[in-house]
Amino acid sequence: MPLLDQHKIEQRLTDSEWSREGDAIVREWKLADFAAAIAFVNRVAEVAERANHHPDILVHGWNKVRLKLSTHSEGGLTEADFALATDIEGVVS
Repeated sequence: MPLLDQHKIEQRLTDSEWSREGDAIVREWKLADFAAAIAFVNRVAEVAERANHHPDILVHGWNKVRLKLSTHSEGGLTEADFALATDIEGVVS
């Protein structure tokens, strides 16, 4: 899958809670408690497995989850990253 150019990346991030961090997009959630954070991670894992595209996941504090998406095999951002970000948004609620 080809890398996205800067313009496409900026377009995809417009009105998004995801932000650019180098060759990746990132977002952090603050959940009710540790159990809710782990439940969220499990929902993200299910979506990522279906997509065969896996984010870097950091659980920190006692209720925060940070996700980082990048297509490592391509060395940057592709449509797969934004598709997964959209799918993840669907499991937030």
